[in-house]
Amino acid sequence: MSPSIAGMFRAAPFLGFAGFGAFWGVWGATLPLLRTQAGVSDAEFGVALLFVGAGALPAMLLTGLLVDALGLRVAGVLLALLGVMGVVVSVASVGYAALCAGILLVGASSGAADVALNTLAATVEKRTGRPVVARSHAAFSATVAVSSLGAGALAGTADSLLVNFAAGAAVTVALGLAVVAATRPSSAQDAVAPRGQDAPGRVAGVSWWLPLLGVGLIGALAFASENAYQSWGAVLLADEFTAAPALAAVAPAVFATTVAVARFAAATITLRRPITALVVGSVIATTGGVLTAFAPMLPLALVGIVAAAVGTSVLFPTLLSYGLRPVPGESRGRATSAISTVAYLGFLAGPAYFGLLADAAGVQQAFAGIAALTAVLLATIPALPALRRAGAAASSTGRRAFSQVTEIGVCADDRSGG
Repeated sequence: MSPSIAGMFRAAPFLGFAGFGAFWGVWGATLPLLRTQAGVSDAEFGVALLFVGAGALPAMLLTGLLVDALGLRVAGVLLALLGVMGVVVSVASVGYAALCAGILLVGASSGAADVALNTLAATVEKRTGRPVVARSHAAFSATVAVSSLGAGALAGTADSLLVNFAAGAAVTVALGLAVVAATRPSSAQDAVAPRGQDAPGRVAGVSWWLPLLGVGLIGALAFASENAYQSWGAVLLADEFTAAPALAAVAPAVFATTVAVARFAAATITLRRPITALVVGSVIATTGGVLTAFAPMLPLALVGIVAAAVGTSVLFPTLLSYGLRPVPGESRGRATSAISTVAYLGFLAGPAYFGLLADAAGVQQAFAGIAALTAVLLATIPALPALRRAGAAASSTGRRAFSQVTEIGVCADDRSGG
């Protein structure tokens, strides 16, 4: 691979996650326009948004098979498809049924692109020895913040759902095509690999996937915590501290920006000292949650939110990177599907969990329940090395079994004159 092509390959995850962030930044800023065009109530709109998860989960579960079969260029194709789905939603959502169908397609495209991009990032990280997973997730967070501001300004100027999603699609599709171009040499190498290399994942059987599901369950705690701060920070400032809407909007913006900066800053540590990063991140996130829950004044609540952003920022990227390292390349797509799908359940359940706590104790006190999640995550960290060893042992057993089967087949061919 020439230096220029190798450089493109190393850049592919960052281009992909930037496109992913561009879409979701536009999505968040454009939701009010989408609700208005569809002509639905707030309650109907809330139910319709559940179709994001309904579409994402099965797509995440199946995409790993697609990536393992067709190669890493699938990530770029799926990212471009996500951008197109935004335009489809903007055109088709003229009623409740069409809105739900469009959001379902967006969820499916997003879940598929998520798994494919994470597989790409983990592959580049394994081949280069650089903290690609953490930094590409940082690129996502940074792009979400920038594109949401840009989409908000564009909505204020053009006041057009189609214009907003078309602008987002232009960026997302362009970056998706760039990922396709950047991964083509790697995809060609994957395509000529012996087909039998998939066998270790199959021979190892269920034991190969159980450690990955364990990592995914821990990741669900990380996702639930991160989503709570991003989704409820503005509500906290508005309800508990009577902040004006403009000031309340500072909470999610500050959280996203802090997450991006922290992921960039801590990337090397998350790769070289993953257990340390997870312990420190969990402690900081738990402390931030307690401070947010009991802060008597707004500045202290913001400090708690910032601390929680620093802590939660390293959790899922580190878990994903650590969990995928012993996975053989031919099975990495399916492994990413297993971890990501289970972890995404935390992302979906988090708002309901927080809502129940808020209804029982109040919005501010509900953040103590989020601190409890990161405390539980902290308690599970000692199990991670055992999970990794179990995964590595299953992989090694599968490879030895496959090697023996291959040798027996070769000997049989020799004896039969084949």
